[in-house]
Amino acid sequence: MKQLSAVEMKEAHSDATTQSPIRVCMHVLETVRTDVRVMREATALVEAGFSVSILDVEGERSVPNEENMRGVCVQHMIRANWFVSARFKPWFLVKFMVMIIWGTFRLLRLPADVYHAQDQRALPACFLAALIRRKPLVFDAHELPLSDGVLKRWRRLHALSTRFLISVLPRCTGIITVSGPIAQEICKRYRVPEVSLVRNVPAYQVVSRGNKLRQHLGVNQDVSIALYQGGMQPNRGLDRLVRAAPFLGPNILIVLLGPTTRETQLQLRSLIASEGVADRVKILPPVPYEELLEWTASADIGLIIYSPDDSPNVKMCLPNKLFEYLMAGIPVLSSELDAVKEVIKTYNVGQVVSSLAPADVGAAITAMLSDPVALAEMRQHALDAARQEFCWEKEKQRLLQFYQNILETRNV
Repeated sequence: MKQLSAVEMKEAHSDATTQSPIRVCMHVLETVRTDVRVMREATALVEAGFSVSILDVEGERSVPNEENMRGVCVQHMIRANWFVSARFKPWFLVKFMVMIIWGTFRLLRLPADVYHAQDQRALPACFLAALIRRKPLVFDAHELPLSDGVLKRWRRLHALSTRFLISVLPRCTGIITVSGPIAQEICKRYRVPEVSLVRNVPAYQVVSRGNKLRQHLGVNQDVSIALYQGGMQPNRGLDRLVRAAPFLGPNILIVLLGPTTRETQLQLRSLIASEGVADRVKILPPVPYEELLEWTASADIGLIIYSPDDSPNVKMCLPNKLFEYLMAGIPVLSSELDAVKEVIKTYNVGQVVSSLAPADVGAAITAMLSDPVALAEMRQHALDAARQEFCWEKEKQRLLQFYQNILETRNV
């Protein structure tokens, strides 16, 4: 089947739907203004001639109920004060059911030819709306469904959720996810014939190497920086990086850059103090996403040292930070993560460390930074891969092809 460009799809929709464009209604149980993936997909569809609306959840009561974001109509469900995390399972279930009913009601009020559930929590409401309106349903799995550790501890709820997915996913018109291994696992677990791949890659930009990190930290040019960027969550192996710091060679600094909770930051700072590595590990707050790659490009290598034993989702992940590292032209040091390792080996853009012992991680960082010739070669490969393969301009064609197939299958 011929793959259409965004311009060709827009022209096709203009010819086929002279009265109105295809209307896609997305739903996400997060604040969409900070969800880069959802906004990328929505704006790509708008540019291709679709009419896109998003129903999200907003915590700020001061925002308007409806906004236009880059041509996308965003309607907010303003989160009530009572809707906060709860550890008591029955109360959590009551609140979640209220969100499903509320979300379904709001979705039914929005004009839609296709419902697009952004991740598993938005799926029940989208499924009900699509069922009632008899419209196609798209499920966009941002990670392996039901991989949340809290949900797994509630065995009956996890079993009920699994049965729900086994029933619903084969009835979806199409399913999208972020990595090849996760796509294969969804097919296996939930008995679906096919899952399409749309990876988390940034829009292409040329990023100049600079010194933002060194200038901000006040360190000399001869200091090498190994950077972790992104959310500082418990399953990101950051404690392992702190414990690896005593085993680093001279003039090497580990920088942790990104958002975190106060509790996690206090734990990391306490560990840094107890390990005596305050001069080797620095924690920096997040920077605006528009500036992120400039900061990234001032590092020497990027780190993705997750433990593959944490969960199948971690083992199969393909995080957006990998592609941000590549676009910034910095080689990557990763643990044995299936999809990440495949990219590194295929494009020669980094190294993989097999042992997660602190001494071995520290030695791997040191060895990588001690070979400037290999680093320069991997840097060029990273830039080439970002330009030729891992950029949103190319990746969005997968999304547009996916929607073309849906429209042809269902004759929307």
